[in-house]
Amino acid sequence: MPIYHKLGRIPPKRHTQFRKPDDSLFFEQLFGTIGFDGMSSLLYHHRRPTMVTDIAESIDASPRIAVDKNIHSKKLLTFDVAPKRDYLEAREPLMVNGDLIIGVAAPQQSMRDYFYKNASADELLFVHRGSGTLRTLVGSIPFEYGDYLVIPRGMIYQIEFDTTDNRLLYVESFTPIYTPKKYRNWFGQLLEHSPYCERDYKLPQDLETHDETGDFLLKIKKQGMLHHLHYQAHPFDVVGWDGYNYPYGFSIHNFEPITGRVHQPPPVHETFETSAFVVCSFCPRLYDYHPQAIPAPYNHSNIDSDEMLYYVDGDFMSRTGVAPGNISLHPAGIPHGPHPGTYEKSIGQKETLELAVMIDTFRPLMLTENAMRIDDRQYYKSWIE
Repeated sequence: MPIYHKLGRIPPKRHTQFRKPDDSLFFEQLFGTIGFDGMSSLLYHHRRPTMVTDIAESIDASPRIAVDKNIHSKKLLTFDVAPKRDYLEAREPLMVNGDLIIGVAAPQQSMRDYFYKNASADELLFVHRGSGTLRTLVGSIPFEYGDYLVIPRGMIYQIEFDTTDNRLLYVESFTPIYTPKKYRNWFGQLLEHSPYCERDYKLPQDLETHDETGDFLLKIKKQGMLHHLHYQAHPFDVVGWDGYNYPYGFSIHNFEPITGRVHQPPPVHETFETSAFVVCSFCPRLYDYHPQAIPAPYNHSNIDSDEMLYYVDGDFMSRTGVAPGNISLHPAGIPHGPHPGTYEKSIGQKETLELAVMIDTFRPLMLTENAMRIDDRQYYKSWIE
């Protein structure tokens, strides 16, 4: 739920004539969601954004499911996923359901030969390693370690990396990704008790405008297929825009944890939400300050949701045997809790330096063939005393 933003040149009144110096018209485009009822922006193009010259191959990019009904707690070693040069080829889906795809990627090269658009899903990228620039038709966003990048569906983009050592966690969400409504007032402004505010957003800047024609390859993902379309006009030909529907960034390091006298449940760490899942950020924070507090979390039953944790950095206080880049999956149907020894060890501790991303889904997750290749196959036994 970003704020109103604008870049470049726009006419004083929407849906009116906006002319170039030669008196020809710029072409207006509504970039909106949920029909005409959701977030939207108005974009002004040098040329029609509709000029398809060729429709080439379509590739099946659907995840290959290995386990569709899972009750095993899993630990996935995602740093075992080998780097690949191309950004899209590097993306490996690990867990899926009808609402989302969760995966990791280790791309080595910037996107230079094509542009990309996900027409079916909002994308959430978390930058574990690397830095660079997210380039889009509505502006650029520099990113670095610890950044979330929220890219709404339909947004045309390229990613420019500064190095070849890049590690990303990504989510494709088939429902819109918003800031949690419990943090917003009825106008959409983030409230005083929110763990972050609008000042923390990384908004698009440096609008990149190309007025040129040629042969421009746009790879579009829709319904599990990756379609290759060729356009006559450069996709980044927007001279100006305004509205609420655009990509933005937010650093996990700017999340201000909510703490209390006794242990606070995971919803206090909520960072993004959809109607189908939530994303939480576990950040360095002071422990509970009740004199009899047990800072480690209590055992809890995953009755209604699957819980996925991606370990980023630090010492995760309720776990043993996890390292950066590991993913733990605690499926619905069985309880889970702190590993043996961590419950007792947490008593008297003053702070934790953990850094992790959690995704709780409201429908069960299926595991892909990629996931099973990096499964340690022993994690479900790790609570045995």
